Amino acid sequence: MSNLFFYGTLRHAPLLELVLGRPASDIDATPAVLQDHAVHAVREQAFPMILKAPGEQAEGILVRGLSEEDIARLEFYEGGFDYDLETRWVDLPDGTRAEAEVFYPEAGLWQPGDRWSLEAWAEQWGELTLLAAEEVMAYCGRVDAKRIARSFPAIRMRAWARIAARSRVTGDARDVSRDVIVHDRRHAYVDYFGMDEIDLQYRQHDGSMGPVLRRNGLMTGQAVIVLPYDPVRDTVLLIEQFRAPVYLIGDPEPWMWEAVAGMIDPGETPETTAHREAMEEAHIELKGLEYAGGAYSSCGSSTEYDHLYVGLADLSRTVNNGGVDREGEDIRSHILPFAEFMQWVEDHRIKSLQLLSLAHWLARHRDRLRGQG
Repeated sequence: MSNLFFYGTLRHAPLLELVLGRPASDIDATPAVLQDHAVHAVREQAFPMILKAPGEQAEGILVRGLSEEDIARLEFYEGGFDYDLETRWVDLPDGTRAEAEVFYPEAGLWQPGDRWSLEAWAEQWGELTLLAAEEVMAYCGRVDAKRIARSFPAIRMRAWARIAARSRVTGDARDVSRDVIVHDRRHAYVDYFGMDEIDLQYRQHDGSMGPVLRRNGLMTGQAVIVLPYDPVRDTVLLIEQFRAPVYLIGDPEPWMWEAVAGMIDPGETPETTAHREAMEEAHIELKGLEYAGGAYSSCGSSTEYDHLYVGLADLSRTVNNGGVDREGEDIRSHILPFAEFMQWVEDHRIKSLQLLSLAHWLARHRDRLRGQG
């Protein structure tokens, strides 16, 4: 049996319950302090790190009596963050000390930020972290921690999308808690995308419950698609990049003409993502955004929800080296007069459904936007 000292997110009882797989009432936890240490936020991340800091104290909890299975589950979860266990002594409220293991980050991997607050973290990131952890722990014992570490940014992106999806209410009177019966749901596959399987029944239009059906869905995040438009020059900017799924299906032209697009990172708004992606992929600064609607990209197979925009910009140059290197992107941009762009649409040269939707939206609103320019 082992004792561990937790100074960060695992002090949050719902998260500790989820990772260990049992309720808080079955966990022997008590407040504790690690002397000569301080807990800091990790820059550009939603979790903390611990640092040696003479004269300071790191508050946390001591969890006693952890089994080998508990340790394996904790190492699986923390392994996605590149943390290792080290032994330290902690002080308890009754004045005694106890030996415990502590998760320390790999040296030089993260950059510390300001002092970290559990309460502030829980308010901003608690819900997202629990959703992400639920998916992570579903794969414990099925895949190794390195694979989870590689997939973790996408897992958090999916969790952010799940939170956003809860607010998409249009007035449908049906109640999913009553009209959908879930018999089983499984996380079947994880990588950049996830795949979930579900056995369910749903209420049919005649009021009866239908048969038990097995369905699956490609689990992904929210995306932003923005078509840059110059109302003064009456031009649009398209990007071209290789798309593996188009190649996988056997299409002989897997280099696709598209609008600027990208996934919404946790904490971002669609508008923030639109501006970021325009700069990353096309090296342009958007002067304004026109919302062109939002919808699921393929509601029978994927959870991806797309936010569509036309972005007003000064389109005077193109680039051949857009994208983010670490994501393997190789993007070039191309500026087209509006009339030529619409001829591409008429000639069926555009294979991106989102770009087609934006082309038709722009055709309807072009006169108004040109008047503003």
